[in-house]
Amino acid sequence: MKKITGAEIVIQTLIEEKVDVIFGYPGGAVLPIYDELFKQKKIRHILVRHEQAAVHAAEGYARSTGKVGVVLVTSGPGATNTVTGLTDAMMDSVPLVCISGQVPTHMIGNDAFQEADIVGITRPCTKHNYLVKDVSVLPNVIHSSFFIAKNGRPGPVLVDIPKDIQTFKATYGGKKNTKIISYYKPILKPNINQIEQFIELLKKSEKPIFYVGGGVINSGEVASRNLFKLIKTTGFPCTQTLMGLGAYPTSDNQCVGMLGMHGTYEANMTMYNCDLMICVGARFDDRITGKVSGFSPKSKKVHFDIDASSFNKSVNVDLTVQGDLSKILQIINKKIEEKKIIFKQKKIKNWWLQINKWRSKDCLKFKNSDKIIKPQHALKRLDHLTKKYNPYITTEVGQHQMWAAQFLTFNKPKHWMTSGGLGTMGYGLPAAMGVQIAHPNSLVIDVAGEASILMNIQEMSTIKQFKLPVKVFILNNHYMGMVRQWQELLHGNRLSESYMDSLPDFVKLAESFGATGLRTEKPSEIDDLIKEMIKINGSVICDIIVDPSENCFPMIPSGSTHNQMLLGPDDKVDGEISEDGMVLV
Repeated sequence: MKKITGAEIVIQTLIEEKVDVIFGYPGGAVLPIYDELFKQKKIRHILVRHEQAAVHAAEGYARSTGKVGVVLVTSGPGATNTVTGLTDAMMDSVPLVCISGQVPTHMIGNDAFQEADIVGITRPCTKHNYLVKDVSVLPNVIHSSFFIAKNGRPGPVLVDIPKDIQTFKATYGGKKNTKIISYYKPILKPNINQIEQFIELLKKSEKPIFYVGGGVINSGEVASRNLFKLIKTTGFPCTQTLMGLGAYPTSDNQCVGMLGMHGTYEANMTMYNCDLMICVGARFDDRITGKVSGFSPKSKKVHFDIDASSFNKSVNVDLTVQGDLSKILQIINKKIEEKKIIFKQKKIKNWWLQINKWRSKDCLKFKNSDKIIKPQHALKRLDHLTKKYNPYITTEVGQHQMWAAQFLTFNKPKHWMTSGGLGTMGYGLPAAMGVQIAHPNSLVIDVAGEASILMNIQEMSTIKQFKLPVKVFILNNHYMGMVRQWQELLHGNRLSESYMDSLPDFVKLAESFGATGLRTEKPSEIDDLIKEMIKINGSVICDIIVDPSENCFPMIPSGSTHNQMLLGPDDKVDGEISEDGMVLV
């Protein structure tokens, strides 16, 4: 077998892993790899303007396709700039491989130019990481990285390659002759006895609910189809987390909406009062549970997940089933068919009557205006006018993110990309780039706030370079809206540093990047603006001037339980929020 350089090995292994695009930024410690990248035509490189954006773009690409996203950065600041993105991917279970350059092996530990211990730095925020000190193991490391990233609970893997390793030579016989790590063996097949126990609980329940998370989407479209079949077979209600939107159609009548801090009244009340909670691929996040001691107090709890470390972490459950969700749901459906179990709707009729009473509160209603644009109204119109295009939606983080989750429709998985666990402002624009690269002919919209969009606004330059028709839909209230909302609620309306002064002219900013800028502050112009945005064959920034005082409801005040929701501005917190509650914001 012919000997090739480490840099060539990197490119060859990526090609064998069927990588078609890399998001990156060159620098001294990765120039040999970039040289090899230049010599081939199978992998496309997207030059971002900041390494954090490279990771978010790879996240958007990965989440909208189910493939592993790939990032390539240099040593030192190039590598450290990826930390926020890697942490985001870790918390939201996104499969990534990040290749970073490193100073030559003999200089490691000498405080060399652009040296940073990126393996040490990223150990808490990656699923696994490597420092390659021997070129002969490089193929094994890269192929193993892809295996780890996409199997079990997905996540980011970092491979740190010193510059001399990129120039040294080794034989490479292809993936078929490469030993993939053997010690990582995620459990995919569920325990049948546990599934039998679950089915018995199903049969007895009179007040059930399916609690669906992003793990279903990570498991693939088959998992979503199996979930749909199970929910339809049982006739049970279903609620979804922020990350789970689209795993089950949000427009379906059995969906009671998103649950949690800004979830619907009916979802949270159903969760609070149920007798059987079936958690499918969620992790009982604090934004979901509220006060843990008062979370779904009357229920038997079942937890399906591929990751055993999520079991009984914050909420104790009665039954756990570990395995790939697609397989778990498939086996449950098969068992129900084999046993000829009929779920009589009479049994849960009263449960649905109660749920529909909660629904009748119409908790997402708001006071619209013909003088000032309400952000909820803008998103309702966006949903209505883009529905036929089946758009991909990304968001930044803040009030606009919650309103988007509440008012947009998600009937398919992998069409909703947001930062859930980490809550990363600046996520949406680069994520939209990654989605657009993966789906060049689709409508991709970043729902943004004027504060969040400025976090990574430099990526408009990347969008210009690669002619990406990304649409940015800014709900501009001149505040860090969610910060202001909590200051209003918790800190006596002392709005400390939450007002955004000296904002750019977003129309002119768009034009400076070769995009189209649109602006309106009139409710009567919203429809025309959205239609114009869709019609334009290129990138667009829409500056929607919205009511600066509008708050996001419903909401569970921090430290409260699901049955203590505030449904609107007229609702008041019962008593003062405790110190324990305040620290949970």
